[in-house]
Amino acid sequence: MKEKPNLSYINQLSGGDKIFEGKLLSVIKRELPEEAATYRTSIKNKDFTEAAVNVHKLKHKISILGLEESYLFAENYEEELREDKNVSQSEFEEILHAMSAFIEEF
Repeated sequence: MKEKPNLSYINQLSGGDKIFEGKLLSVIKRELPEEAATYRTSIKNKDFTEAAVNVHKLKHKISILGLEESYLFAENYEEELREDKNVSQSEFEEILHAMSAFIEEF
C-alpha cells in the first residue's frame, strides 16, 4: 500500500473547525473496529455477499481518511466479493490495518 491515511478530506470538510474534526474522528475511531470485525466475520464464514456489504460501508471511512487509490481498490474488491470470489483479501487487510493504526493516533 503506497498511500497513507491523512486528514486532508476531514480538514476540507471542517473548514478548520477543530471541534467538528474531533467529533468526526471520534465516530471513525468507534465505528472502524466494529465494521472491520463484522467484515472479518463475514469472510471467515465465507459469506462473500455480506462481506461485500461490509466493504461498501468501509469505503466511506476509506474515503474520509483520504485514501483515493484504496477507495478504488475497495470498489473493485466489493464487486469481486459480489461475484463470490475473494482474491484480494490480503490487500484489503493492509488498508484496514493502515486505517486502524492511523486512527489510533487520535
